[in-house]
Parts: sequence; C-alpha cells; structure tokens
Amino acid sequence: MASKGPKQQARSAAKPAQPKKPAATNKKTPAPAAARTPAEQPETVAAPAPAAAETAPQEAKKPEPAPAPASAPEPVAAKTEASAAIKKEVIAMEATAENTINRAQAMFADFNDRTKAAVEKSTKMAEEMNDFAKGNIEALVESGKITAKGLEGFGQEAAEFGRKSFEEATAAFKNMASVKTPADFFKLQSDYVRGAFDSYVAEASKTTEAMLKLAGDAAQPLSNRFAVAAEKVKTAA
Repeated sequence: MASKGPKQQARSAAKPAQPKKPAATNKKTPAPAAARTPAEQPETVAAPAPAAAETAPQEAKKPEPAPAPASAPEPVAAKTEASAAIKKEVIAMEATAENTINRAQAMFADFNDRTKAAVEKSTKMAEEMNDFAKGNIEALVESGKITAKGLEGFGQEAAEFGRKSFEEATAAFKNMASVKTPADFFKLQSDYVRGAFDSYVAEASKTTEAMLKLAGDAAQPLSNRFAVAAEKVKTAA
C-alpha cells in the first residue's frame, strides 16, 4: 500500500489540471510523506516538477483568439454604394434640369406662338378694317355718283318739261288771241289749263318715280356695305 500511494500520486501529478474539476475527489489521499521510506522521497520530490512543467506549457499554448477577418471589402462596397448613390443623384439632377429646360422652352415657344398668332390676327383685323373702310368710302362715292347722275337727269327732264310747257302756253296764248268770241276764248283757256294740269301731274308722277328709283340706286352701295358689316359681326361672334 505504501508503494502504491506514491505512484498514484505521481500519475495524479502527471495529469493536467482540469479547470472544471478543481476540487479534491472523494477518494482518500495516501499517507503523508513522513510515512514514506527514504528511498521513495526523491520520487515524491521529483514528481510535482513535471506536472508544473507540463502545466506551464499548456498555459503558454493557450490558443490565441483568431484574427478578425479582413475588412477590406467593406470599404470597397461602401465606396461603390456611395458612387452609385452620387451617380443616381447626378442623373436625377440632370433629368430635373433637362425637364425644367424643356418646360421653359415649351413655355417660351407657346408664348411666341400665341404672340405671333395675336400679331397676325391684329394685322389681319387691321387689314380687314382698312378694306372695310375703303369699301365704305367707295360705296359713298358710288352713291354720290348715282345721285349726281340722277339729279342731272332730273334737271334735264325739268328743263325739257319747262320748255315744252312754255311752247304749249305760247301756242295757247296765240290761239286765244286769234278768237273772235268770248265763248271760244273760254273754251281755249279751259282746254289749255286742263292740258297743262294733266301735263304737270304726269310730269310730277314721273319725277316721283324717278326720285324713288334714284334713291334706291343711290342707297344700294350703302346697303351692300351694311350687309358686309353684319356678316363680319356674325362671323366674329
């Protein structure tokens, strides 16, 4: 039993210490070193040294924590994402600027078209007004010409009627001067008066008809211009 205890102790010393089971086991330890023989003491003294030597390297050979993986790809990915974001922002800004330019160009083009259309419309209206005014003046001139020509005809007809009346009166007076009885005189006088009155009525009726016709002819150019003006107002509405 005395020789077995030191061997068991040496084996226990040779085994590495378990961190999870540091406490002593329930087995009884061997007798103290005083009961051992002198021959066994060097073995007992030398036994703990290897245990310490083996324990020290184990503590020294503890695995170091593995180095963190290289983080080089992360900055590259971050730079790529940043570049993509910047590029996307630049594209969006360019699209916005181009859209703004297109809208501005469209607005100015529409403004120019509207202005051009307004100027053309105003010019056309001015030309139409000039033409209308010119037509009115021409209508007034034409009406004046018709009126003047009609009055000239009236003057000629009046002169002709006066000359004819004078000749008839002269002939009647000659006849009345050559009668020998009062009955013949009154008869010639009544015939002359009746003839003169009939001639005057016929001439007056003829003159009235001619004047009405002259008024219609003189007003025709003006009526045409009124019709043109009414048509223009209807078209504009």
